[in-house]
Amino acid sequence: MKAVLGLENGRYFFGEGFGAEGVTGGELVFTTQMTGYMEALTDPSYHGQILLFTYPLIGNYGVDKENFQNPRVWAGGCVVHELCRKPAQYQPLHSFFEEQGLLGISGIDTRNLTIGIREQGTIRAALLTGSDDHEAAVELAKKTPDITARSLIPDVSCKQYWHMPGTGPRIAVIDLGIKTNMLKSLSCRGGDLHIFPHNVKPDEILACRPDCLFISNGPGDPEQAVDTVKTVRELIGQLPVFGICMGNQICGLSLGARCEKMKFGHRGANQPVRHMDGTIAISSQNHGFVVDGETLPEGCEVTFVNCNDGTLEGFQDTSLDVHCVQFHPEAHAGPHDTEKHYFDRMFRRMN
Repeated sequence: MKAVLGLENGRYFFGEGFGAEGVTGGELVFTTQMTGYMEALTDPSYHGQILLFTYPLIGNYGVDKENFQNPRVWAGGCVVHELCRKPAQYQPLHSFFEEQGLLGISGIDTRNLTIGIREQGTIRAALLTGSDDHEAAVELAKKTPDITARSLIPDVSCKQYWHMPGTGPRIAVIDLGIKTNMLKSLSCRGGDLHIFPHNVKPDEILACRPDCLFISNGPGDPEQAVDTVKTVRELIGQLPVFGICMGNQICGLSLGARCEKMKFGHRGANQPVRHMDGTIAISSQNHGFVVDGETLPEGCEVTFVNCNDGTLEGFQDTSLDVHCVQFHPEAHAGPHDTEKHYFDRMFRRMN
């Protein structure tokens, strides 16, 4: 199947389409992870984006549904160098894309494209499958709304309150597009989870008498999450507050800090972070915005920084009982990752 990827800067890349015929547009971002392509594609934080994999072969073990982070694929499109059509097990990726009406393109020089994104920054793109009209692809890319202007969280958040029973601490969760592994990391420790949509009011959360508030990951610009920021701002100081990824940014904004859009973000399973005690862990990450640590109010301290670029990867305010990280502890990025460090400490603070 003919396919073309057009960029807003006028560049275009021909390839072979897989999945359904159609058109999609979004912010083109790359991830450096070598495995876990289905975890990435089903991560709601990729809503509004076209996902480019830097690893040269994708699909070699098929579609492992037990590792989905959401029941559906949220990435608007998939860009790969080589697509494996005869995987070792499970359903082939291309047939899954066909069934689900998803769009992908293979045969792309992903190294060249990634270098371009690193030099210029994330860029709007359009993917056409079933067509090689590169002029149309470029024009559609130029017309695609910037991600900072899009309110994406309402699409991925739950629509109403729901309960995931547990025998341990009662945790109020604000779902901004929560990943399955986050729910598992909370529930396997006995968490009694009360999950609320993004626009929940403070009194609704307090009515369930929680032991803490947890704010999940989510897509897009945190500045768009006006309702969530307002609610969290009111609850800080009344409850212990924990946040991951978008949750980290929401807490930062709620305390009066600023968030900035990164040039090309951090997306992958190999980002080193340094804790305030000097120890280093390898983390899984997916974010294009970051809290400006210089704007955090007095009382906050930076707990983690990125070893590559020095950006903030976590902060806390012990007097207000706020504890956040920008990376994904629940993703199990390596043998010495941060899943136990973050979630065990979280539960100890409630006991």
